[in-house]
Amino acid sequence: MSAVEAPAAPRSSPRPSGSHRPPTRGARSHRALRYAPYLLILPTAAVLVTVLAYPLGKLVALSLQDFTQRNLYTGEAAPFNGLASYVEILTDSFFWQVVLRTVVFTVVNVGLTILLATGIALLMRRVARWCRTLIFVALICVWAMPQIVSTMVFRWMVDSNFGVLNWLLTLLPGVDFTMHNWFVNPLQGFAVITAVVVWGAIPFVAIMLYAGLTQVPRELEEAAMIDGASGWQVFRSVTYPVLRPIYTITTTLSVIWGFQVFNQIWVARGAAPEPGYWLLGIYSFTKAFGVREYSLGAAIAVVTVLMLLLFTVFYIRQSLRYGEFE
Repeated sequence: MSAVEAPAAPRSSPRPSGSHRPPTRGARSHRALRYAPYLLILPTAAVLVTVLAYPLGKLVALSLQDFTQRNLYTGEAAPFNGLASYVEILTDSFFWQVVLRTVVFTVVNVGLTILLATGIALLMRRVARWCRTLIFVALICVWAMPQIVSTMVFRWMVDSNFGVLNWLLTLLPGVDFTMHNWFVNPLQGFAVITAVVVWGAIPFVAIMLYAGLTQVPRELEEAAMIDGASGWQVFRSVTYPVLRPIYTITTTLSVIWGFQVFNQIWVARGAAPEPGYWLLGIYSFTKAFGVREYSLGAAIAVVTVLMLLLFTVFYIRQSLRYGEFE
């Protein structure tokens, strides 16, 4: 009896060329995760464009026009002036004096802020918990105080008639600060203003650095000290590498805030700062609203923004080059 052959299985028709297998659920999920960061940052980017891009665009447009008080009152379109405002300020020696004064003022303020904030952060790590809590409360109170109020307090402390600083210095042997005016000499006046700015900037930087210090492994520090390293060597080789990203962020923000110092000088000088106290922000404001040269004031503001942008890009690139960010 012959065996019955089983019917052959039907061949599957060949897949036409050019057809693709539909994406699996895993592939779709991977693609969604890939674009998720951009979707999450989209609302923030939209707000930044709305809040910053339009005013900055108007500022650049104003700097390219010959905008006068007549255009402000009548609403007439200002004539196009090209780069004339930029040429005028960039060829003015006084403008470069203000730029140099602003840079020196910012470097001194940022250096003192970072140095003192580092000391406070290290101190907070070593003291008892109750003492650390008191330091936290004091820092938050300082940070919450309005700039105008703090400037008025410091201005009273150095007052030539009733200032407590003059009274304390006069108590020293051979020192007479009776009726001493700290703002006659811009160098002494900027020392007072620097004290105000640094005093108000320390809390943010100190708290940020202390938060970073909590991530430094104590075992590494103890091992370095057992090997004979000094306190400075431990900080430089163990602690600082962990804090480098925080130093980058706080330094960048401090430079931006230093360039923007306005209220402290304005209040300390009674809303009429002398030219020796002008920084870029005050110079721009005085040009625009003091002598009604709106286009020049806008050009100074645009140059200030460009300087800050160049510094930020350069500093971040250097940080990336040396591996401060992953």
